[in-house]
Amino acid sequence: MTPFAMKVYKVVLNIPVGEVRTYKWVAKRAGRPKAYRAVGQILKNNPYPLIIPCHRVIESSGNLGGYIWDEKTKSALLNLERQIRELML
Repeated sequence: MTPFAMKVYKVVLNIPVGEVRTYKWVAKRAGRPKAYRAVGQILKNNPYPLIIPCHRVIESSGNLGGYIWDEKTKSALLNLERQIRELML
């Protein structure tokens, strides 16, 4: 795993439950603002998708973007997290 991939995973781990951020946002926080496509590739290869919540990362346009399993699963996970967050508030 590259040092940049480690930074990306650490940034993604800090996205709060029920919230989303963009690939560009993650790239910037990981120290390489123009590397948002690389962020997508790193998250595509996420070895721990249930632990490192890559489903919380979306496109700048607001579209969900890809996900390790499929877009329907990504949407379902985000909806579940939003419901959980509402219960916690």
